[in-house]
Amino acid sequence: MARNVDELHELNSINRMTALTEKGAKVNGRAESPNMHDILTGSTPDGRAAVSDKDTTCGNWTKSGEGSAIVGHHDRWGLKDDEPARSWNAAHPSRGCSQENLRSSGGAGMLYCFAANTR
Repeated sequence: MARNVDELHELNSINRMTALTEKGAKVNGRAESPNMHDILTGSTPDGRAAVSDKDTTCGNWTKSGEGSAIVGHHDRWGLKDDEPARSWNAAHPSRGCSQENLRSSGGAGMLYCFAANTR
């Protein structure tokens, strides 16, 4: 996807064709059913941990009810055609931290992970 963090953000290399599950399966986007395009990130557009007086990580990923998390759109498609809607890591806050609340805005409680290719 990218050789470093800067390239990851510059190339927009995460999209609906490259964002896969841990088993290599495609993740449904906004135009598919069920919509699962929200990725739990808790980060700002530049990929840093969000610093806020509001909860941006569902209580440091320990809450499953109250709270909120910053999510991105793996398919780069939102309700508007603006930069936040196209962001893979900082599109909007979730509606809550429960599975029901995450699903209600197009999520499935998925996190993004990266692995280094050491070959």
